[in-house]
Amino acid sequence: MSAVVTLYWLPLGAGGHFVRHNGRMFEAVVARREHREPRVLYHAALEVDLDGDRFTIEMGPAWNVKEADRGVVQTGPVGLRWLGHSVLFRYEVRCWREGVISDLGEAVAAQRVSADPAQARQILDLVPLVPALTWGRDELHTGEMWNSNSLTAWLLARSGHQLASINPPEGGRAPGWHAGQVLAARQGGDPDAES
Repeated sequence: MSAVVTLYWLPLGAGGHFVRHNGRMFEAVVARREHREPRVLYHAALEVDLDGDRFTIEMGPAWNVKEADRGVVQTGPVGLRWLGHSVLFRYEVRCWREGVISDLGEAVAAQRVSADPAQARQILDLVPLVPALTWGRDELHTGEMWNSNSLTAWLLARSGHQLASINPPEGGRAPGWHAGQVLAARQGGDPDAES
């Protein structure tokens, strides 16, 4: 049995001016509040190769991928729970066999995080179990909003990957990563995460 789990770091808003602009505004406000220089924000996505089958795992807007069979395993609201009734304010979690990661060509880093078939299988088994939390909110009181980085951190931590050696590219940050770690720790999957 062969396996490779690869983590991709994409600049937030790659391929879309609206998200990129809002991300820069968000980071400028946070950086000012924290008395530091703004950093580049990153969005994380996973690719799992297991016994010749390739799966892409990503959280993204429900309206940006048109293929009918795109591996949607979960949906959730964006911003406010009631807004999720509109496709414009709904995200999807995709575990897409032979799928694509939006804007993969703009990825600035790829990190092989595992070659363990059991961990790869566990990631695939966990994807449908991710909670449908509101994107951009901290409903679990983790100290950080829930987003695509939270999903990725949660999957890696719950499947036994060591997150201490996984970081966004130098000079950047991945908002929401901590939220995924905290949720995993609460569920018994990441003993090193701070609560």
